[in-house]
Amino acid sequence: MTHATPLISMIVIGLALAFILGVVANRLRISPLVGYLLAGIVIGPHTPGFVGDAHLAGELAELGVILLMFGVGLHFSFKELLSVRAIAIPGALVQIAVATLLGMGLAKVLGWPVQAGLVFGLALSVASTVVLLRALQERHLLNSERGRIAVGWLIVEDLVMVLTLVLLPAVAPLFTSGEKVSLGSLAVEFAMTVAKVAVFVIVMLVVGRRVIPAILHYVAHTASRELFRLAVLTLSLGVAFAAAHVFDVSFALGAFFAGMILSESELSQRAAQETLPLRDAFAVLFFVSVGMLFNPWVLIDSPAPLLATIAIIIIGKSAAAFAIVRLFGHPNETAAMISASLAQIGEFSFILVGLGIALGLMPTEGRDLVLAGALISIMLNPVCFLLADRLMREPKPVTAQPPAPEPEMPRAPAAKPIILVGFGRVGSAVLSALNRDEADVTIIEEREEAMADLAGRPGITTIQGNAVEGDLLTQANIANAGWLLVTAPDAFEAGQIVAQAKTMNPAISVVARAHSDAEVEHLKHYGADHVIMGEREIADAMVHAMATTSHG
Repeated sequence: MTHATPLISMIVIGLALAFILGVVANRLRISPLVGYLLAGIVIGPHTPGFVGDAHLAGELAELGVILLMFGVGLHFSFKELLSVRAIAIPGALVQIAVATLLGMGLAKVLGWPVQAGLVFGLALSVASTVVLLRALQERHLLNSERGRIAVGWLIVEDLVMVLTLVLLPAVAPLFTSGEKVSLGSLAVEFAMTVAKVAVFVIVMLVVGRRVIPAILHYVAHTASRELFRLAVLTLSLGVAFAAAHVFDVSFALGAFFAGMILSESELSQRAAQETLPLRDAFAVLFFVSVGMLFNPWVLIDSPAPLLATIAIIIIGKSAAAFAIVRLFGHPNETAAMISASLAQIGEFSFILVGLGIALGLMPTEGRDLVLAGALISIMLNPVCFLLADRLMREPKPVTAQPPAPEPEMPRAPAAKPIILVGFGRVGSAVLSALNRDEADVTIIEEREEAMADLAGRPGITTIQGNAVEGDLLTQANIANAGWLLVTAPDAFEAGQIVAQAKTMNPAISVVARAHSDAEVEHLKHYGADHVIMGEREIADAMVHAMATTSHG
């Protein structure tokens, strides 16, 4: 019996191929993302064999964008968003203007009309939400100042694209049929769009701030994990859908605000965990859908225009972003990271060129160049981050000094220095206990705000960054350390840190934390000498309390 199941076929074959090619890419020490893109090319219409439904793939990918932006919003607050407005708003606007002008210049060289160049340039100016956020998450930069600037920049770009998609149909007759379009009608369209966005933001801040957390708190009290997971998915997808169909705001922006509103609730962390599996799966389908759109023949038919398009995306946009961030007084590390984040294009670019072709504003060659530029820039984006990482990995140890020297009794130094990885709740508690013993401690922590909390503490050396990067352990003098205390909650990341530490200093004693027996085994496999499982320690303490408490 033959079953017509295009949706199931798309999901199963797309994910299976992405998994196989992702494993191969990882084995070759390149980003699995490249494997996902190649999977899309294999099942795309331009290669033989099974051809997936590009429309279905695009809609599945949109789910990934919604869940991803919802997750980002869960780690953001309105205050944090406003804190980067001074650089995100002018930076994004200037960068969009520069990229658009470069695109219009290339279009003029190719003999296209002005309107085609405008659409083409705008399509090259906006970065992919999925690619940017995945890159920040992989490098644990999402909650850093750099990450907040990048996300704020992304939000401004999304708003500009929302306005563009609304105004483009209104101005299209001016170019295609010679009809006159009054400035008044354009002003009305613009004002209506801005008003809708403003109303949406007000509704979310006034009504959503009360309703969304209240719903999740009610469901949490039912003690049903299934209902809680369903509530999180319904809220994230429902708000995104309402934002798009009621307020003409993008799905991504609606989901971001839903997550940001929920971030003020103590249930935000649990909500993030519930959406993580689906978010990752649909994000993979996004990259598969991008690969499906790629026409390999453009490499042969238009090599010079394609190279110029890629140069605008990777070099032109990045150079503009780098200069803007530096002009605002931020260091090279921040400018390099923002530049690398924006050195690609994605979902809004596809929507924009599709609308441009439907309105008769640009030739189909422009779509092929944009899609090819998107695929190649996404594949090269990890290389851009590697170049940025070279700047970001400059030694940054800072030894806190007391405000004024005071005479103190001499003390015997600790036999061996201690390296503490992570300064969250567990890390800060560990440091408090160590300080009582006047230990010599080096702390590795990636969050800038945590580094600020350590300022002024004598005898403590701080290094900002992710300890997975081996050179940070070297900066911390791992070769001469006696103890490594890993308080990072992610056991898989902690395993990498432990493995690197044991390679650099086999004699070092390692203590790590875990949340399950499987994580305990994982960490011990990589060389941890002692693994503390919080749940087990709590259970032991409760039983001990029962045994030592006398009842009258």
